[in-house]
Amino acid sequence: MKFGLTFVNAAAPGREAAIGLARAAETAGFESLWTVEHVVVPKDYSSAYPYSRSGKMAGGDDTFDSPDPIVWLAAIAGVTTTIRLATGILILPQRNPLILAKEVATLDVLSAGRVILGVGAGWLREEFEALAVSFDDRGERLDEYIDVLRTVWTSDVARYRGRFIDFAELYSRPHPIQRPIPIVVGGHSRRAARRAGELGDGFFPASASSDELPGLVVAARRAAEDAGRDPASLEITMAARPGHEHVEVLAEAGVDRVVVPAYLGVDGLTQFAAEVMPAFAE
Repeated sequence: MKFGLTFVNAAAPGREAAIGLARAAETAGFESLWTVEHVVVPKDYSSAYPYSRSGKMAGGDDTFDSPDPIVWLAAIAGVTTTIRLATGILILPQRNPLILAKEVATLDVLSAGRVILGVGAGWLREEFEALAVSFDDRGERLDEYIDVLRTVWTSDVARYRGRFIDFAELYSRPHPIQRPIPIVVGGHSRRAARRAGELGDGFFPASASSDELPGLVVAARRAAEDAGRDPASLEITMAARPGHEHVEVLAEAGVDRVVVPAYLGVDGLTQFAAEVMPAFAE
């Protein structure tokens, strides 16, 4: 099993904290760092946050910094050598896919091919409205934008004609080292599981309970098989509580990568690496 840290940019938003966290994680043997994203959080939003019973994000709306994931990871790329750099997740329908393709390809080149792009549809309607981006068709745009990204990353001369994106022959350089960069689909619904199976290289059902997770994994792998893809190649990533017992439950459910919260701090992640990770080493 692989192990990563999540919430890294929120847990360590400043330069010294970010460098210290990333280097400690790499030294301890963690495989990946996963960022979170909100461009803005509108005050007094009414959309229901899907990952807590309260319907609100933990810690309040204005109590934590959330640096841009691509910029944060670019800074970390220069002070690490092996740990993978992942977005977990980036709200893809809010972004121009051609601009994002250039940004992520550049990050992949500068990190020597260490990027994982985790993407999702988003849940915060008020954020979409503030960005002047349509909310109701975000799922359809997510699907198309994934296709656009792969087209740009793998084509010497890219062209695309879709419902939302339409361009004639063009060049986008640099190409990433990974062609294409692996895309992990985030989400806790059956629709997200199907999307991951049909389009993703991985699936990150962040909020699934231990009871829900096996069914979501089965649904994602079945969707991959129905789409003519190898279901065994779909990598499952899941957040875990920092304890041996929960990791063991996730391993039995078919999880390939466990991510634990970066809020453990350097001492906590070092302890987790020493006490839990060796029992599940690949």
